[in-house]
Amino acid sequence: MLIAQITDLHIRPRGKPAYRVSETNALSERAFDVVARLSPRPDLLVITGDLTDCGLPEEYAILRAMLDGLGIPVLLVPGNHDRRETLTAGLALDARQVLDGGFVQFVADCGPMRLIGLDTLLPGKSAGALCPARLAFLDKALTEADGKPVAIFMHHPPFDCGIRHMDAIRLLDGAQEFAAIVARHPNIERILCGHHHRPIVTRFSGTIAQIAPSVTHAVTLNLSEASPSTFHMEPPAYLLHSFREGAGFVTHMAFVERSPGPYPFVLDADYPGSH
Repeated sequence: MLIAQITDLHIRPRGKPAYRVSETNALSERAFDVVARLSPRPDLLVITGDLTDCGLPEEYAILRAMLDGLGIPVLLVPGNHDRRETLTAGLALDARQVLDGGFVQFVADCGPMRLIGLDTLLPGKSAGALCPARLAFLDKALTEADGKPVAIFMHHPPFDCGIRHMDAIRLLDGAQEFAAIVARHPNIERILCGHHHRPIVTRFSGTIAQIAPSVTHAVTLNLSEASPSTFHMEPPAYLLHSFREGAGFVTHMAFVERSPGPYPFVLDADYPGSH
């Protein structure tokens, strides 16, 4: 099972870069192209939120055109920049996508794994939330997995990372209840998030929680107590998750940009140790 994860596309109306700097449409389209050309090809692409920058119908129309040409099944969850109603109307969601009580979530059994997508959007707020209905959705999906390995996808991370202005807008409401549910299910292999625009990994409630880097712009890495809310145009990247029975769940971070190579590892004849 091979799952590509991209996040934080921030699609804008044509001709309008995000924050007047980040050409998010071109950057997102390039990321889709790279994922589509992977060999072996991923079985699935999961997008973990902030599909658009403002939740506008035009933005979702642009994204839908990108997805229609992808040729890979797609599952997704919304981020704080999205709007549920516009997202639902603007995108032809995968048949496995579940609109549970108005929330954009999913449960998908893919080969040996169960994938669960959680909607952490709190309208009008940058921080995330999980209400009792969404927590019940998660608990039921985990219980019905019956011990099968599980990966949970969500936009807002449930933990502090040390970038203070991002910690202030992580998953807040329902975070303790979420941690308690996760602790009861040792078959959870990963909690996979977006939102922070940086690659970050930690232990969380008995499993591994991981944030994917953005395929557009990156939040500035500043761990000071008064870190300003700024971004850099670092090389965009994505995550590629591999699950094989007997080998477990392994994650690779890969850059979108092409690099020189590949070159063979060939030693010079007079290199010490080459004989």
